[in-house]
Amino acid sequence: MARALALVDCDNFYVSCERVFDPGLRGRPVVVLSNNDGCIISRSDEAKALGIRMGAPLHEERRLVEAHDVRVFSSNYVLYGDMSWRVMQTLSEFAPEVEVYSIDEAFLGLECTGQREARALGEAVRGRLGRWTGLPVTVGVGATKTLAKIAARVARKSEKAEGVAVLSDARLTEAALARVAARDVWGIGPSRARVLKEAGVETALDLARADERWARCRLGVVGARIVLELRGTPCLPLDSCPRPRHTVTASRSFGRLVKSREELCEAVSYFVTKAAERLRRARLAACVLVVFAATDRFGAGEQYSATATLRLPVPSDITPELVAHARRGAEQIHREGLLYKKAGVTLLELVPAAPAQAGLFDGLDRPRAGRVAEAVDRINKRWGDDTVRYGARAADRPWRGKVEKRSPRYTTKWEELLKIEA
Repeated sequence: MARALALVDCDNFYVSCERVFDPGLRGRPVVVLSNNDGCIISRSDEAKALGIRMGAPLHEERRLVEAHDVRVFSSNYVLYGDMSWRVMQTLSEFAPEVEVYSIDEAFLGLECTGQREARALGEAVRGRLGRWTGLPVTVGVGATKTLAKIAARVARKSEKAEGVAVLSDARLTEAALARVAARDVWGIGPSRARVLKEAGVETALDLARADERWARCRLGVVGARIVLELRGTPCLPLDSCPRPRHTVTASRSFGRLVKSREELCEAVSYFVTKAAERLRRARLAACVLVVFAATDRFGAGEQYSATATLRLPVPSDITPELVAHARRGAEQIHREGLLYKKAGVTLLELVPAAPAQAGLFDGLDRPRAGRVAEAVDRINKRWGDDTVRYGARAADRPWRGKVEKRSPRYTTKWEELLKIEA
């Protein structure tokens, strides 16, 4: 195995982040909820064993939660994002090529001479992440991304693997593929799973042995690539340089229904402020801004949703300018007497944030406004979100989503630092 890919996967990531700062949660069933305390999006192994379903609304699992004293947490994305950053920074010390695949997964490009070396590296990754972040991870190593995914699945489910699985030869690889259902292979969605079932392809090993021309005909180009990846032929290169973003969206469901025009404008101002921060981090500017809002589709009142699309005179990442356009869009789509459940903004046609040619009647001092926005970003990054905010945003945000069970933001808020009494 001269060249290999490793997948590092944080186990039950959101739950594990909560357990880092509250060791009393270890061994207990724990779940984390989505925005507005709606659905279950992360479960501990103990919660899974109780039969609590992933993605189920909390009210549908209330009986199990109360009967087994399951600890329930609101999502704490600030904490999870910071812990993810720490994980990825640690992984960068093990390999020059790291592809951040999601908030809790990353691929590493390895130069390994054999199974023993690959396993030693996987164990080193687990050990260092455990010491430096407190998070448990599994490591899967294979010749391709798809095989690394299979290996990580074996590492997670097999006690003998002890968190690390290396598919280094044909015998080990075939044994692993035979234990994985074809529908569970990375990239096989519901439609392809139905095709495979009809064709009698039951396991990943069956899929690896399928005829490539048949796979291309019945499963498309993506399916043919999956077959080749399962055979050990790399078709998905490691992407160590993140691709430029094409859109930025910021939206939320409201904790309570919003009726007034001003409250809707304040909410949209908050969302576009967050979107502008992401633009500046990516060194991008937006040419088009879309504002949208909708009533509660499960409510008894009138159903309504609308969007307003505004083309900016100059590509911009400057918050006050984007806020002004977003408020104008919110005023266009607001209808009196309706109760809104959700709103948001999407920034489109993103371009590099190079100095833009101002219009003839553009009264904005863009270089100065850009420096002010960057200064605000630096202050908020150092001292916490909303240390400095724009006046168009409401300070208390009474419409914000429910976070009744959110844990402290231990790593990013001075006033919420963990206190230990000696």
